[in-house]
Amino acid sequence: MSDTIRVEDHGTWAEITLNRPDRLNSFNEEMHHALRAAIGAARDQGKRGLLLTGAGRGFCAGQDLGDRDPSKMEGKPDLGRTVREFYAPLVNLIRSLDFPVVCAVNGVAAGAGANLALACDIVLAAESAKFIQSFARVGLIPDTGGSWHLPRLLGEARAKGLALTAMPLPARQAADWGLIWQAHPDDRLMDEARALTETLAHGPTLGLGLTKKCIQAAATDSLRDHLEIEAEAMKTCGESDDYAEGVTAFLTKRKPEFRGR
Repeated sequence: MSDTIRVEDHGTWAEITLNRPDRLNSFNEEMHHALRAAIGAARDQGKRGLLLTGAGRGFCAGQDLGDRDPSKMEGKPDLGRTVREFYAPLVNLIRSLDFPVVCAVNGVAAGAGANLALACDIVLAAESAKFIQSFARVGLIPDTGGSWHLPRLLGEARAKGLALTAMPLPARQAADWGLIWQAHPDDRLMDEARALTETLAHGPTLGLGLTKKCIQAAATDSLRDHLEIEAEAMKTCGESDDYAEGVTAFLTKRKPEFRGR
């Protein structure tokens, strides 16, 4: 396995760490392939939760621009290909997983790194962390789903403000604005993130996965269509072992033991 990421197996869930700290965990092609392979392996191994974080003082500074420097290339770079081949499949993979993905933003999250975090289901951040839509500094647009997530999470005014100015957004303000779930003291971040991922991975993950998909679908569904999606999801949940276990545990006043099925 590539040393551009680290993977820790926690039984029901996996922890994946972006591991190019000398480059603020910016993406090169090797790390793209390694990260997608690790996420795919967690899915194929039947994991019920995933935690994504970064090594060193930053979470991810986005694309390693040394790999996309026009002065060192023959002809102009095709950044559309970069999005189609690397960033779009990564976002689609994370969003398609049928279990929760927690992101622990341990430091600066810039460019594609910021928007990779936003593609995850629950984002926690260290209080010292900042989210930067740095694309405007180099004449680009917010990719990796950024121009989709920002207005939906923040509204058009704040989305445009962040995207057009590349102004850093501190983690506490990001939480207050609703861009992320919570900000924690730096020395508590990983404990909080691991505890949350552990709790989710031992929960009714069939229902949690369907909850994730219903909420994601709401951005484009009509209410009429979405009510039917909810009905189908509830049918699936109601026929599950997890629902039977949850009800039995509630009625007998004991802790449930969910299996994710």
